Amino acid sequence: MREAMFWEKAEDGKVKCGLCLFRCLISEGHRGVCGVRENRGGVLQTLVYGKVVAENIDPIEKKPLFHYHPGSLSYSIATVGCNFRCLHCQNAEISQWPRTPHPIPGKNLPPAEVVRRAKAADCRSIAYTYTEPTIFYEYAYDTALLAHREGIGNVFVTNGYTTPEALEHIATYLDAANVDLKGFSEKFYHEVAGATLQGVLDTLRTYKKLGIWIEVTTLIIPGHNDSEADLKGIARFIARELDPETPWHVTAFYPTYKMRDLPPTPVASLRKARQIGLAEGLKYVYQGNIPGEGGENTFCPACGQAVIERKGFRLGNVNIKGSRCVFCDGQLDGIGLG
Repeated sequence: MREAMFWEKAEDGKVKCGLCLFRCLISEGHRGVCGVRENRGGVLQTLVYGKVVAENIDPIEKKPLFHYHPGSLSYSIATVGCNFRCLHCQNAEISQWPRTPHPIPGKNLPPAEVVRRAKAADCRSIAYTYTEPTIFYEYAYDTALLAHREGIGNVFVTNGYTTPEALEHIATYLDAANVDLKGFSEKFYHEVAGATLQGVLDTLRTYKKLGIWIEVTTLIIPGHNDSEADLKGIARFIARELDPETPWHVTAFYPTYKMRDLPPTPVASLRKARQIGLAEGLKYVYQGNIPGEGGENTFCPACGQAVIERKGFRLGNVNIKGSRCVFCDGQLDGIGLG
């Protein structure tokens, strides 16, 4: 255990957590909605510091981040826990673990060792992913600080529910994030994720204000968030309140966890979402989870030529030099594009 960050004492021995937008008021001996922050004797403790349950070397495209050092490797780690309860979570066995009666699992992996391993594996970045990085913030923060000193980048793969104060505190060391914008109605967020749409929209605005490179992902779930109104709403929000240069990944759903009764996302739905995004003015819209479909390539917004070809997580031809298109010299948006 370790004392948590972003909390304050409240009346009757309770503590108020200020790490995520739920801002839980936690009684003695109880935990917040994430299941990994507990009030012990009037002090909020994190139960997952350094307790890694997932550790892999991934292509950065798997996050997915297509405009942050494409083709590079990212040392990816996670602890158990999440502040959402998504019915379609593909990593539910670790994200929802704290809601079981079992002890918190994980092997001890100190921040300095994470950085050492990332450096030894020639990883350009460390990704805090698989579950929700907000809930292991203290661990991620200490690791990100050391990684930054070593010239290694840091990226969050997140549900977008971190408080502004917590994001501001880590912003100096956080280079990029892929943020899920799971739908575009409060009803969807309440029923499927157990959260609010407004909170996620506010967090996306905070990321933009802080100057952190962001890419947005929407998993298209048949019958839940695939209406034209929902897709237009997401695309317009990204284009108008973030910027048209923000990449939008529209990805295919496959039946999992508590949504096994639904069909996979038709390819036609992804194509429709991509066309909606482009029509709303977005420069980069990608189709995900269907390798080889063609929707993973990066096209120059100026001339329309393919400047990065992809199949799955592998790069093909790259036609960028100094972040500019080799065909027309148009400017490409992102970090470390070549």
